[in-house]
Amino acid sequence: MSTGIIIAIFGAAICAALAGIGSAYGVQCAGQAAAGVCAEKPDLFGKLLVLQALPGTQGIYGFLVAVLIMVQTGVISGAPVDLTIQQGLAYLFAGLPIGIVGWWSGIYQGKTAAASILMTGKDPDASAKGITMTALVETYAILALLVSILLLFGIKI
Repeated sequence: MSTGIIIAIFGAAICAALAGIGSAYGVQCAGQAAAGVCAEKPDLFGKLLVLQALPGTQGIYGFLVAVLIMVQTGVISGAPVDLTIQQGLAYLFAGLPIGIVGWWSGIYQGKTAAASILMTGKDPDASAKGITMTALVETYAILALLVSILLLFGIKI
């Protein structure tokens, strides 16, 4: 296996891992807030679940980019392409936008979701406002996902 393909595989792993860590933290942060509110107002579970789930999308985006890297490099098919070091680095760098932004936006989206959950606990009719506030953080993860995908499609093998 060439050094280039190893670097590309590292790129796939790092974007999935970083975005996954951000999502796990964000969902956990929102989950703590939701558990507290649900203990007192169990009828709000459905509204709170939506808010808790939102920070999980960054992990999905990181996973998607990792799969795209593995498909383009032949890792999934079991016949990896022989990449140069420069091509491997291109795949690594293509995974970094969603990895890094997914990590941080997952954390901050979780904190926003937790605040929105507390707001919903005080005023159940405010849950749509909370979803909107939480989704605004998502915008940056989506932009990073698009950058990663555009970078991937620009790599020539």
